[in-house]
Parts: sequence; C-alpha cells; structure tokens
Amino acid sequence: MKPIIPMEPIMSNYIPEGEEWIAQIKWDGVRVLTYYDGQAVRLFNRKSHERTLHYPELLDVRSYSTAESVIFDGEVIALGSDGKPSFHEVMRRDGIRRMDKIDYMQDIVPVSYMIFDVIYYNGEWINDRPFIDRYDILTSIIKTKDQIQLVTSNEDGVTLFNVIEENGMEGIVMKRKSSPYIIGQKREWVKIKNYQDLIAVIGGFTLNNGIVNAIMLGLYDQKGHFIYIGHTGTGKMTKKEWRQLTEKLKPMVIKERPFYNKPERSKGAYWIRPELTVKIKYAEWTEGGSLRQPSIEGFVKTSPEECIFND
Repeated sequence: MKPIIPMEPIMSNYIPEGEEWIAQIKWDGVRVLTYYDGQAVRLFNRKSHERTLHYPELLDVRSYSTAESVIFDGEVIALGSDGKPSFHEVMRRDGIRRMDKIDYMQDIVPVSYMIFDVIYYNGEWINDRPFIDRYDILTSIIKTKDQIQLVTSNEDGVTLFNVIEENGMEGIVMKRKSSPYIIGQKREWVKIKNYQDLIAVIGGFTLNNGIVNAIMLGLYDQKGHFIYIGHTGTGKMTKKEWRQLTEKLKPMVIKERPFYNKPERSKGAYWIRPELTVKIKYAEWTEGGSLRQPSIEGFVKTSPEECIFND
C-alpha cells in the first residue's frame, strides 16, 4: 500500500451547527495513518514520512481490529505532567533518530493512538462513502485498549468546544456526516481551535550563563524576506533540553543577521542559519506584527521554506 496525503480540515472561527454536523476533539498529537495489507503493517505521517519503527505499540493490528486489511487515520498522542495531550511530549517520540532508543522511550513517553477514520477496509477503498458510514464501520472493527482508542463523536459542537476551553485543550473538528474522505484535500471538515499555533523558523538566540534562554523566531513573507516575529524562552522544555538545544545551535552561529527587520532584542543576540523549525503556541498577533505570549510546543522537521505568513 502506497501512503496517501490525508484529508485536512479547514480553519474556522465559528462552529457550524445543524443535524448534518458531528463534533470530535482535536487531539494535540501527530497525525499517523496505519496501513495493514493482511500481513505487514506500516505507519506514515501526514507528509508520507514513515514512522513504523517509532511506534511499535501500534503494529499488532490484529490485537485491536478485526479487519483483514485496512487503512486507519488518527493521531498519536502523549500526555504531559498535567494529564493533557502534549505536543512537546509526543515529539520526543516522533523526533527520535536512533531507533535503538525506542524500547527505552516507550517507557519514558508512552503514547496512545486516537483513531478517527477508516479509508480502506477488507480490500476495498471506502473513502467515497459518507463519514457517518465509515465511522459505523470503524466502531464495529476497533477493539479499544489502553493505547488504542476510538475518537468519540458529539452532536453538540458548541458544548464540546466549551469543555475544551475549560480544560485548556487544542480544539475541535466539525465533520459533515455526508462527507467523503477526499484524499489530499481540505474540504468538508472544519477545525475550531482554542488557541493559535504556527510553525516558525529559529533565526537567533540569547544566552544566560552559557545556556540558551530564549530563541528568536521568524517567518518568510511573499517576497522571500525572513521577518522577525518575536522571541520565546517559555514552554515545556527541561533544563537538559535547553542544554541540548545550546549544543545544537552554537555550531550554526553566523555573523550577519538573518532577519530582514531588526529584532527588539538584538543586543547580546547570536544569529544562526534559519534552518531549524519549531511549533509555537501563542495568544494573538500584536499590532506591531509580533506574537503575544509565544511558547515552545515542540521542534518539528518542517522545511523553513514552508514557514510563511498566511494571507
């Protein structure tokens, strides 16, 4: 089975209402599709990068599904110390490069697979069927257990979003019950987020006692200029992770400022090649064009060229 480009939701500021819609929690994790041909199992992320070795917990498909062959769509999540899904934690697993560490990291960062769709079932593509039919199939073939869960659905999106807000979680996805699964498209599903996030590029940093204490962030504009959008030293990173980041950034130092505009924190800053990308959570954009209350969610492998301002 060749990996597909998954269907994505469209961003919205309002919650659609009506009997034709169904609501699900948007989990703050990593999108992973499971491909099982009856013999072998392979895992791929939304960009078709293989993750089979990263998540051995998901490979025994027969232990949690009655399907003879199947493609599942879902999110792999890991919980933080507050018991909520943490993108930072799941990226500790997803970002592993040395596969000999997987057994160790399974104990350090346990994950769960939140399955929300089925695209291929028992030798047949079912992506053209309505979502509600696919979901009925999903509920009939999934056997939930500790690390395998079926994403539940709710008829009342407003109430579900209120619960998400109260618990400080990421948001919800509204799905039209009649919607097919349109491979590689953004249609028929709508995501409403409780907070904002984006992928930015690191262009500089500052030090405190020889350790990085803040990183400087940028995005590219339509003319290709690298624009400074703020800095952050907060987030969920440990002291050990800050030390590791310091070791990673120091060899990347350059003399010239990579930002087109001058950051307000230029004094004492070190500039680096804009190559590393990071997921940033923030409250809003200021009138001056910078992020308000940004914090680090996790480091990602997105290409810097993809980190551009939205229209």
